[in-house]
Amino acid sequence: MSKLGIIINGLIKENPTFVLLLGMCPTLGTTSSAFNGMSMGLATMVVLILANIVISAIARFIPDKVHIPCYIVVIAGFVTLVQLLLKAYFPEVDKSLGIFIPLIVVNCIVLGRAESFACKNGVIDSACDGIGIGLGFTIALTILGACREFLGTGAIFGLNIMPENYGALTFVLAPGAFITLAYLSAVFNKLFNK
Repeated sequence: MSKLGIIINGLIKENPTFVLLLGMCPTLGTTSSAFNGMSMGLATMVVLILANIVISAIARFIPDKVHIPCYIVVIAGFVTLVQLLLKAYFPEVDKSLGIFIPLIVVNCIVLGRAESFACKNGVIDSACDGIGIGLGFTIALTILGACREFLGTGAIFGLNIMPENYGALTFVLAPGAFITLAYLSAVFNKLFNK
């Protein structure tokens, strides 16, 4: 598969949110606004790309019995780096996302791609996979957050589209996450996966 094909695969055919339904904890927990969704997606994408590159480079040196713990250590290192950078340069984003940043360590998207793709492919292909899956996750979380924010408050990225009294608070709360995700998944799968 070509490099562009690997990236497009992560955006459409293996979209982690709308097709594979992976990473539901941050998907449902952080998408109360478009900005939060985009921030969580970008943080996960950085970890995913870097972890894929390193795991692809070291996979052949790791014994089979300990490969999962080794992958988790690599992922945890990059999550720590991302969290420290967010605390230093984007404290509002760090505060907004809270516990969901450290939980990237156990996000099944990151570990799943390490296990299913990065350990079996070259560094460049693994980086492309990280970009594709990461972009797919980021776009999905941003769309989900934008829909929830608009339906709940009448705004998108904090910009009021509708009058302030517009909106159903349910969509900003947990039940709205499930409802919105279900409809968006159905639409996505109807459009791209016949």
